Amino acid sequence: MPSRSRPPMTPTRFEKAFQAGFDRLAAWSDLLDSINVFPVADGDTGRNLQVSLAPLKTYHAKTHVDRLAVQLLRSARGNSGNIATQFFSEFIDTPSTPMDKAAAKGAWAAYQTVQTPLGGTILTVFDTLAVQLANRTLTDDAFDISDLLGNLRTTVQNSRETLPRLRAAGVVDAGALGMYLFFEGFFLALVDQLEDCRPPSDSFPDSLNINAAFREQENQGYCVDTVLRAGPDMDTVIRGLGTEAESVVTIARGDIIKLHFHTTDRETTRRALEATGALVRWSEDDLTHQVKTFNRRAHESRVHIVTDGAASLTRADQERYGFTLLDSYISAGDWSQPETRVDAQDLYHRMRSGERVTTSQASVFERHQHYQRLLQSYPETLYLCVGSAFTGNYAAAAAWQARHDPHNRLKVIDSGAASGRLAVAVLAAARLACRGADRDTVLALAESSLMICREYIFIDRLKYLAAGGRLSRPSALVGDLLNVKPVISPLPTGAEKIGSVKNRREQVQFALRQLHVDLAEAATPLILLEYSDNREWVETDVERVIRKQFPEAEIILQPLSLTTGAHTGPGTWAVAVHPDPENLLAIPLAERSIKQFGKTATHTERNRC
Repeated sequence: MPSRSRPPMTPTRFEKAFQAGFDRLAAWSDLLDSINVFPVADGDTGRNLQVSLAPLKTYHAKTHVDRLAVQLLRSARGNSGNIATQFFSEFIDTPSTPMDKAAAKGAWAAYQTVQTPLGGTILTVFDTLAVQLANRTLTDDAFDISDLLGNLRTTVQNSRETLPRLRAAGVVDAGALGMYLFFEGFFLALVDQLEDCRPPSDSFPDSLNINAAFREQENQGYCVDTVLRAGPDMDTVIRGLGTEAESVVTIARGDIIKLHFHTTDRETTRRALEATGALVRWSEDDLTHQVKTFNRRAHESRVHIVTDGAASLTRADQERYGFTLLDSYISAGDWSQPETRVDAQDLYHRMRSGERVTTSQASVFERHQHYQRLLQSYPETLYLCVGSAFTGNYAAAAAWQARHDPHNRLKVIDSGAASGRLAVAVLAAARLACRGADRDTVLALAESSLMICREYIFIDRLKYLAAGGRLSRPSALVGDLLNVKPVISPLPTGAEKIGSVKNRREQVQFALRQLHVDLAEAATPLILLEYSDNREWVETDVERVIRKQFPEAEIILQPLSLTTGAHTGPGTWAVAVHPDPENLLAIPLAERSIKQFGKTATHTERNRC
């Protein structure tokens, strides 16, 4: 790396460094999931690190270190996420503490969380960083990071041979790689050289694809994250976990204990913990399901589909069809998370309690990293971008593609859609891609779909639109007093009002009228029902009525995109419709546009990759 003049190491420079580190990690989190075979092949290391370290995205030098450490503790998830947050709880003090000392304290804190530390993991990366920083001096005008990053790369590469499971799979440790990507972004931003970030495949050739012969054995049990308020015998119970559970990580702050572990008997373990302390939070993932999903990795299609999290699609859809979701961010109070990683019910509870919720796009750097990952990972990609009337994602992607993709391998389309309307178009395209269609054929279907797909979004209270600045507060107050419930639709020109009703019964009647118009000539329609915090009502009252009137339709029940829900609020629900996703390409284009485009405005799966 050539020598260059260095920018002053100001607090602002550190803010950019922490944010860049997180953005680089977030952009490559799907890669981390794809190689996550240690300690169990459950494919969630990227997700867990992204969720756990999200507080660093909004890092500010003036933020009190203890407050940010608490945010990291609350966000921590999974084995790697819990360990990493302990390192960063110390390392975030870097602007006021020498970096080598902050790294050493962080590495020590990370080790204290693990009952059985192992080499070749995320811990070894922290060790290497601390040693490397202790052997060099950071000044305003001279800090050569080439050797530093080189030694971190070597540490990550060595993990493949250190741990037998990684050697069998032929990959490096996912947590170690995640931390390398973070520190590469962090240090390159610190010295103003972010343009030097390289794709991981350049640094780790032949170590980012799992050997075809590798298969994880079926794994029984649960991955548990829990928070407790400690009782007098809690230490004894936690020490006993080492004989009853695996991958035990323990974090203590005052009388609050954060635990992560894998267990086959979660009920017995939970009762033991509750007997000696107050359970504050308990979350669990089914390892059997995760391992089966990981072993069922989607085969390569001829074209890879990408869309934005603003579509009403889930990570389960992504796993099923093999497409990619690009997140924006949801913020409430003192936390911010990628939208498809947010607990929707918690978010709507916050909104009902009066907490202000906002949305924001990923940084330009994170988006560019995503585009780089797509070019590195797939021969051809079709990006069905949320409509440019809603975000700047299309402009950012199109500009980057024009500069960096001379062979047009990344095709970017302004869908003019969002929410469920974008979701049904993407589902149709992804299913066709799964059947082996080429990009031109999938593109033709997607463009035709966007001409005829419709969505009706039913809003319960106007005050949430006002809170997000989408409506004046006086207008919202008057509308709510008069019990006006608007119906809107995401169109290429933006979200437009297409009607108003007064109660749920009128909402359902409106939806049925629109469906009868939009599906008048449909042979095999796809209907997407979207809920916010009202799944039970949508599933019982709405779905039953629609299924009775449209027995030939495939009906899917999905959560409403949180990008939409954060603005429209609790009580919102929606209907999106694709008249004929299976046979659309057989209909002449003129008929598609004339017959259907001008009209007023738990999964039943038929296709699987």
